[in-house]
Amino acid sequence: MFENLLHQFGYLALVLGTFVEGEATVLLGAYFALQGYLKIEWVAFFAFCGTLATDQWWYFLGRRHGRRILAKKPSWQAAGDKALHHLRRNTDLWVLCFRFIYGMRMVMPIAIGMTGYSWRRYLLLDSIAVAVWSIGISYAAYHLGSALQSVLGDLRRYEFYVL
Repeated sequence: MFENLLHQFGYLALVLGTFVEGEATVLLGAYFALQGYLKIEWVAFFAFCGTLATDQWWYFLGRRHGRRILAKKPSWQAAGDKALHHLRRNTDLWVLCFRFIYGMRMVMPIAIGMTGYSWRRYLLLDSIAVAVWSIGISYAAYHLGSALQSVLGDLRRYEFYVL
């Protein structure tokens, strides 16, 4: 039953999950790929699609309603002010790097949208950053899981002798 659901809706769940929590969703997708339910290439692809869509969504919301969105969440307001400060120095670099900095993933696209930054340029640079992130985290999690599985598999063989 669960296998059928994963085969039918696993990739859709991956895309939707990236809207809520990208890293955990991709790690779970890599785990299911390791178990043979999904393919790691498709996990990386759909992680890319969902994450890029999420970033674009927040960017366009920031363009239209940025101040109101930040004002509703006090913690986002402080992070938004910090993001705007960073964006004044080197916007292109921040567009490429924000997803790799803890606490900036949701607020930075809103702040970038608030600055009036070109949506075409944002789409291009964000696509590059999201590709690096989605491929990197998918394959890193997959190979780390595979390595752990082989180590733990070896430990099981020696468990009897240790006990």
